[in-house]
Amino acid sequence: MEKNKFRNDPDPDQTGTPAVKKKHLVREYAESIIIAVILALVIRTFVVQAFKIPSGSMEDTLQIGDHLLVNKFIYGTGIPFTDKQIFALRDPNQGDVIVFEYPEDPSKDFIKRIVGVPGDVVQGINKHVYVNGKLYRNPHEIHKEKDLIPKDQNPRDTFGPVKVPEGSYFVMGDNRDRSYDSRFWGFVKKEKIKGLAFIKYWSWDGDNWKVRWGSIGSLIK
Repeated sequence: MEKNKFRNDPDPDQTGTPAVKKKHLVREYAESIIIAVILALVIRTFVVQAFKIPSGSMEDTLQIGDHLLVNKFIYGTGIPFTDKQIFALRDPNQGDVIVFEYPEDPSKDFIKRIVGVPGDVVQGINKHVYVNGKLYRNPHEIHKEKDLIPKDQNPRDTFGPVKVPEGSYFVMGDNRDRSYDSRFWGFVKKEKIKGLAFIKYWSWDGDNWKVRWGSIGSLIK
C-alpha cells in the first residue's frame, strides 16, 4: 500500500526533481540593492570618485560646474580609517592635477596643480614661479589681475623661497591671482591626496544655463 505524502513535501516535476522554492521578490530586490551599494562603496573608496568644481581657482583648465572623475589608486590605495597607502603605481608628479583634503579643514576637498615635489625649492617673484632656480612654465597658468602685491602684504605674487618637505607637495591653482593655495597655507601631505583628476564627464554653465558639450569627455592636462 502506497504511503501518504506529507503535506510539506515538494511535489516532483515531470523529471522527478523536487521543485525549488523561489525567493520572495522583495528579498531579491533587497539583495541586489545591497550588493550594488557595496560595489559602489568599494569603487568610490579604492578606484574612482566623482567631484564637482565649485570655484574658479583652476580656470580655465577647470570651470565652475565641471564634473570630473578622480583616479584613486594611481598614488596608492588608501586603507580606511588610516593614513596608510599601498600598491602605488607611481608618485605624484609636477604638473599633476590632484584632489586632496584641505589642510586647514579636512572635511573639505580642494583641487590644485602640483608645482613642487619633495626636495624642490619653490619661489615666486612678481607672479613668476621658479622651481630649483628655473622658471616653471605652466601652459595652463593664467593671470586675471595686473597689479603686483608686495611680499610683505600678501604672498600671492612674491613668496619664498621654500623647500618642500619629504612626503609633501607644493600646489597652486592655474588661476594664479584667484587661488588660495600653498602660497598661503603651506604644503599638502601625500597621505591627504585623494587622487589624480583625469577626465570631465559633465559640465554645466550655471550662469548661462547651458551644457558645455565641448568639455564633456575631455582629459584634464
